[in-house]
Amino acid sequence: MELTEAFTGLECTACGGRFEATEPGRCPDCGSPLDPSYDYDAVDADALAAAAGGSMWRFEDVLPFARPAAVSVAEGGTPTVSAPALAEDLGVGSVLLKDEGRNPTGSVVDRGLALAVTAAAERGLEPLALAAAGNAGQSAATYAGRAGLRSYAFVPSRAPFTNKAMVNVHGGQMRVAGGRYPDAVAAQDDLETEWHSLQEFTSPYRHEGAKTLAYELVADRGWEAPDAVVVPDATGELVVGVVKGLRELATLGLIDETPPVYAAQAEGCAPLAAAWERDGETVEPWEHPDTIAGELEIPDPAGGDLALAALRETDGGVVAVDDPDLLEAAVDATERTGVEVGPAGGAGIAAVEAVVDDLPADASAATVAVVNPATGATTADVLRSHLMSKGV
Repeated sequence: MELTEAFTGLECTACGGRFEATEPGRCPDCGSPLDPSYDYDAVDADALAAAAGGSMWRFEDVLPFARPAAVSVAEGGTPTVSAPALAEDLGVGSVLLKDEGRNPTGSVVDRGLALAVTAAAERGLEPLALAAAGNAGQSAATYAGRAGLRSYAFVPSRAPFTNKAMVNVHGGQMRVAGGRYPDAVAAQDDLETEWHSLQEFTSPYRHEGAKTLAYELVADRGWEAPDAVVVPDATGELVVGVVKGLRELATLGLIDETPPVYAAQAEGCAPLAAAWERDGETVEPWEHPDTIAGELEIPDPAGGDLALAALRETDGGVVAVDDPDLLEAAVDATERTGVEVGPAGGAGIAAVEAVVDDLPADASAATVAVVNPATGATTADVLRSHLMSKGV
């Protein structure tokens, strides 16, 4: 495997065991997620800050794999869009939308799956498989297809049509499970062959790709961190990755300190919010998930406990938003900013109002960054239905 100079291997997030980059899944000793580790003294922070390129691979010095080895479709390099109209409404100095809908398949998960498929391709592992609410299934098929590897996606019947169609268009196999996301997870047991998992926190690399979002966000501001970051999340992947990226930036001296990070969830499926409310360290499965925001409807997040710890590390929090509010925020932001915000992004925007009082700076002068995890075009029918319910 073509590894970068600073990458030192994989470390267990629970027992601290250390393993080679070739370890394909969870910790073989205790079964917990693995996390890529680095010798940060080997990273030239000035060179990293000066690195050019229009994708996440400009930050290859703090990624496990070198750019020439990457299975890449130029993921990352997404714009940070100023939204003054939203800032005025929300009572903050400025709102920045990190528009992950500009990724190759229209979703932030492209970042992590580029790394996960690169790791599999370097070792010739196939077939690749995962369960997905929608976006990750399409993304996995895209990168597997580019690498010439067979792949399987297990998705619930309620996944957006675009995601399901594009799994096949990219050459992936697909099984549609009746019901919701847990039914798609269970359907993997029917795959009658040995397979390599691309599941978040089974693969050690998906959250690692997500951290590059934090690098870009800070780089876009001249290496100055925003006063707060709001991250819509369901699996824990995006929160864990963004916090790790911000932590590394502080370690490398590229920012003074890590800003608070807030997770936004849908009220109809908010296991992180429930755990946060009871001040718990572990996330309990959500008993009756029901939200229009399908990508946020993950009742038992694989990275839930890690996400809680990450949020506490930044003095952040979790906000749950109801479906009408997140849909209204999505369509309003799309109209007024030009960014095609999906339901999950709408949850992030709607959550800003709840975190204003917690900001470490005066709200009227504060800069709040909100991640739009996926393009609204994938769920255009849902957004349009919301408008129709209002008589539009």
